[in-house]
Amino acid sequence: MSPRDLLSEPCWQGADLGHPLPDATHAVSMALPRWQDVIAYEEQDPSCRQALQTIYPRFGLHPLLQTLSGQLALDGLTAWPYATEAAARAAEAHCRRKAPQAHTQLTSSGPLVALHTDASASPHAKAFWQHTGLGASSRQAAVALGLEQSPSAEDAEAARTSIRQRLAAIHGVEAERISLHPAGMAGLHAALNAIQQLRPQRPTLQLGFPYVDVLKQPQVVFHGGELLQPQTLTEVEAALDQHQPAAVIVELPSNPLLRCVDLPAVSEMAHSRGIPVIADDTIGTGINLNALPYADLIFTSLTKSFAGRGDVMAGSLLVSPHSRWSTQLLQAITTPAPLGDGDAIALEQASRDVNDRVPQLDRHCLQLAQHLEHHPAVRQVLHPKDCVNFRGLMRPNACHGCLLSFVLNDATRTQQVFDALQVSKGPSLGTHFTLACPYTQLAHYDELDWAADCGVPAYLLRVSVGLEDPNELWQRFARALES
Repeated sequence: MSPRDLLSEPCWQGADLGHPLPDATHAVSMALPRWQDVIAYEEQDPSCRQALQTIYPRFGLHPLLQTLSGQLALDGLTAWPYATEAAARAAEAHCRRKAPQAHTQLTSSGPLVALHTDASASPHAKAFWQHTGLGASSRQAAVALGLEQSPSAEDAEAARTSIRQRLAAIHGVEAERISLHPAGMAGLHAALNAIQQLRPQRPTLQLGFPYVDVLKQPQVVFHGGELLQPQTLTEVEAALDQHQPAAVIVELPSNPLLRCVDLPAVSEMAHSRGIPVIADDTIGTGINLNALPYADLIFTSLTKSFAGRGDVMAGSLLVSPHSRWSTQLLQAITTPAPLGDGDAIALEQASRDVNDRVPQLDRHCLQLAQHLEHHPAVRQVLHPKDCVNFRGLMRPNACHGCLLSFVLNDATRTQQVFDALQVSKGPSLGTHFTLACPYTQLAHYDELDWAADCGVPAYLLRVSVGLEDPNELWQRFARALES
């Protein structure tokens, strides 16, 4: 049977619960097609969890990794597979910091290394797995289980070289400035490790409402992270003086509010105090934005728009040639887990059309945003076109990214509209097919009041727009809004 074409046959109905998105072994998303499915997922409902044929790889163990973990398990301990001993030891060190009396153990199995944790260490092992993205990939698990052949090291290295060259051409830098990692959060992990050599034992300062793990990784794995949603640059200046952070972290734009800080001004303030700036350009992309004059390090989830297929996890980290710490950072950046061979080959193949595909996704997103803005049921549309700071970073003839969020006038109708929306529904973004989710419920279910205080409504819907015909896609949204 051929894989399901999610452009024409999206996973949007109750019967689609748990279907992999895309319809592939290594899919990184899964269908949560109704509002009740999202709530059941968040509340760990067994019937919902059992229906999932896959899961976002950092949020849990992919089915192949579950199988491998079961084979590697020791009595009374949970096994967490890693691709390298260095990554497993980093996870073990984190567990021991958080639970000094806990029992942990490392074992080797072929090319993989497993961290075994008891009940008191397992929550910390899970947090490290989620926040850092350093765990073994589903493709590495498939090879370890004998279900897929190991690709040749030569082909994998050629793929990594091509990916770095592709990214370098997008950003206009030398390929040597780019390192590849098993996830976007692993790219941030490498950035934070490198920053520790410049400004050790300090918290970071996050500006603007963040994607959850961009804030959680500094807070949980490193030395803390402060969050500031500044209304003025004076507030930023005061926070820099008060916290003297290891680095300032910004998203270009933020997720899901799709806004940017005044990066040139923030960069000048930070740099004048000897503080580096780290930027996440996953949503805006280097195709659209030039942040290199202002950010010392740029990390990207290549899982998203760069790959576009939704079936490979990867990340990158770029050292800006404009950074005063350029030489030091290039020397300091290492990774305990490189991008896996099979994942590198899949990513290279998927990203060959990135320069054509991303602008097309972005144009479709803009058209949908404009339609939604004129619909009487919609109270607010959030899109980077309305952010002056985003526009100030745009390259000539650039677009705005493939993501938008919107809120209805009548919040009580959001569940009904979401359930009626005939697009695939689940986590992640940047896929060639449209993907929607009630973002706040999915990312902040246990802290909805906090998110609301930060300006993120509980009933916000986030949409990653795909390659469907824009007019036909709008009709799907119009029907749902009128349901």
